[in-house]
Amino acid sequence: MMALLWTAFIGLLAGALAKFFVPGRDPGGIWVTMAIGIAGAFVANFLGGALGWYHAGHSAGFIGSTVGAIVLLVVYHMIRGKGAAA
Repeated sequence: MMALLWTAFIGLLAGALAKFFVPGRDPGGIWVTMAIGIAGAFVANFLGGALGWYHAGHSAGFIGSTVGAIVLLVVYHMIRGKGAAA
């Protein structure tokens, strides 16, 4: 349970840092950015485990979570940008 809470906390920080690297207007504001940061942390944990980068019980950490959040934020901007233009 603590691992999930820690991943969520790191995800919040990663989301804020990802927003710094990927500026732009988000319709959901800070709440969507925080959710994307948390999702990025979980995606980084899942992919890192699947690729063998992390062993059982280890998590992605701050850098991996930030990269995951940046990727998700870019995808979010691409999806929202196309939806707004259509």
